[in-house]
Amino acid sequence: MGLLKSFFSQCARPEGTLGRAMLCFMNYTHAPLTNWGLKLVHVQDGWTMLDVGCGGGFTIRRLLSRSKDAQVYGIDISEESVTKARKVNADVLDKQVYVTQGSAEQLPYSDEMFDLVTAVETVYFWPNLPDCLQEVRRVLKPGGKFAIMVEVVDSDSKWTSIVEGMTAYTPEQLKTLLDDAGFIQTEIHRKKPTYATIMGLKA
Repeated sequence: MGLLKSFFSQCARPEGTLGRAMLCFMNYTHAPLTNWGLKLVHVQDGWTMLDVGCGGGFTIRRLLSRSKDAQVYGIDISEESVTKARKVNADVLDKQVYVTQGSAEQLPYSDEMFDLVTAVETVYFWPNLPDCLQEVRRVLKPGGKFAIMVEVVDSDSKWTSIVEGMTAYTPEQLKTLLDDAGFIQTEIHRKKPTYATIMGLKA
């Protein structure tokens, strides 16, 4: 259990050899959730998009493939994640893709910059979640979308005892947090067994 816990605790902030292994693991295991969630978003050509907690960078690639002439930004608190995401997107880095190290608490972007912000399997680790949601809302354009994609959907999930620093939320809790942050037209989409996408718009 010790090694398993050490490995999965890398979800929060991947570092070192185990962190690099976790990033590869996440890039592939998050694919079904991400592909399903992005279909709900209806990504359009020419969008400027941000993936918060971009991990190994595969969501960035998926966003880019769904929007002709897009600009996609990624941010992650982990230096290891930033390195991996840049490597995965090396062919378009600093042309259409821009990856930065930083926190969801203080996004280093201008007001009303993005058409879409995504957060795939990451809000569990955001500190001061209501403040982070306000940051997301700040950087969205009016009418811009925020899509949270999660696979852990029980607030008392066993994963919180395995993954250090993890807080699990139900989709209903996340929807309420979006409502409280000022998002409109918030909605929950579910897919069995445990996938959920929670979306809201900036008025």
